[in-house]
Formats: sequence, C-alpha cells, structure tokens
Amino acid sequence: MKRIEQTFTDNRTKDETTLVAYITSGYPLLGETVGLISAAVEAGADVIELGVPFSDPLGDGPVIQATGQAALDTGTTAAATLDVVAEARAAGVEAPIVLMGYCNPFLRYGLTQLYDDARSAGVDGFVVPDLPVSEGAEWLAHAEANELGQTFFTAPGSSAERIAASAAASRGFLYVLAANGVTGVRKDLDPGLDAYLERVRAAGDTPMAVGFGISRPEHVASLHGKTDGVIVGSALLQAIGAARDAAGRRQAVTGLISSLKAATR
Repeated sequence: MKRIEQTFTDNRTKDETTLVAYITSGYPLLGETVGLISAAVEAGADVIELGVPFSDPLGDGPVIQATGQAALDTGTTAAATLDVVAEARAAGVEAPIVLMGYCNPFLRYGLTQLYDDARSAGVDGFVVPDLPVSEGAEWLAHAEANELGQTFFTAPGSSAERIAASAAASRGFLYVLAANGVTGVRKDLDPGLDAYLERVRAAGDTPMAVGFGISRPEHVASLHGKTDGVIVGSALLQAIGAARDAAGRRQAVTGLISSLKAATR
C-alpha cells in the first residue's frame, strides 16, 4: 500500500493526475499480459489495475465482460494472475499493481491465502466492486495485516454517509464512479460530475480516482485538479483488441496511455 500512497503523493506534488490503467489478466493471451503491463507503465501509467476474470462481473460493461470471458476461455484464474504479477515484478515493473476482482473467486481462493500470496507476488492492493463497506471488515483485516491497499466505491447516488464510510475504509485510494451503471466508453462525462466530486472531496483526504467512462485525453484534462486520479479501462481494452498481433497490441497501449498521461499535467 505504501507504493500506492507514494505514487499519489508524488503526483500531487507535481500537480499531475495519477493515471490508473486497467488491463484484463489473460487478455488476449495470458502470455502477453506482462508485456502489456510493461508497455503501459513505460508509456506513463502510474498504477496498474489488473482484472481477475470472472464469469458474472455485474459492474462491468460489454467490453470488459468480453475480455474477461476470453481470458476465462484460455484458463486464466486468480492464481495465474498472481503469477503474472510476480513475472511483472521480475521483469522490472515497479509501478503499483492492484488486483480488481469480485468476491466469489477471491472467497473460493480463501482470503488468508489470497492476501498472503498477493503480498508475496508483489501486489499492492485490491479493488472489489461487489464488496460493500458494511461487509468489508474481514477483508480489511487481511489487507492491513499484509500492508496492502483495499479500495471501496462511491457512486453519484451515494449518500453523504455512504461516501464518508467508503472514504474512511479505503486504503490506498477511493474509487469514484463517474456515472451510475457499468463500465464502458462514453463520449461525454456527466455534467453533474464536478459537484459530485466536491461532495466526495469533502468526505476526507483519501486519494480519489475517477473511473467509468474515462476514455479520452479531454476527459482526463477536464478533471485536472478535481480528482487525484483517473482510471481508464474499456478504451484501453478496445485499443488492445483492435490490434492484429502482440507487437501491435503493445504499440496500441503505448499510444493511448501516452496521450492520456500527457493530459494529466
């Protein structure tokens, strides 16, 4: 978790928005994931959110659902994803890596073993979309015992009490949904987003990262100074999916991440 905190602190000092890049583990092939992570980090991604594929990802839109299913079809599991993290660390990736996944596969793995193995592999934290704060005590205990982050969520419809509870419980950063619904590329950001971000900011000092619909440099630029971080997933996965081969996929990551990172300054 210290690596996550330091990244947000350093970017605040530089007046840069922290760029979080979401990549689905095992998409399009498990053997390419480390290369895609490396390409994203080298192009300017500050944090990698590495998705553990799941068959029923209720918070994800069609792009991430499709990439997750493709990864499942090739046998990608939580254990295989931890191996990816270890390989990325061995390859020299030093950026924070957080695992995004749903309660079911993590509970099947076993929380004690999961958090121990995650720490050993080089994971910095967890993002669990279907874990409410009210049910997060055991998860937080494991996270704190292993010095790992634990991210909770807020949405535009969240009450002030819910926002405050999520912010207080989050370790590393708070995930702020830019829109209700599921992930996906959107042309425009919600016109009420600025006021919502002010409400979230008033809840505390936990770094916040905005996701769901962030896909263009102009989106990132428009949020400068209003949030600590932005999360880009579906747009990045679309770029990966449109490329013809492994080299093209790495180039697609480099191109998009470079343009988005330039907009954080």
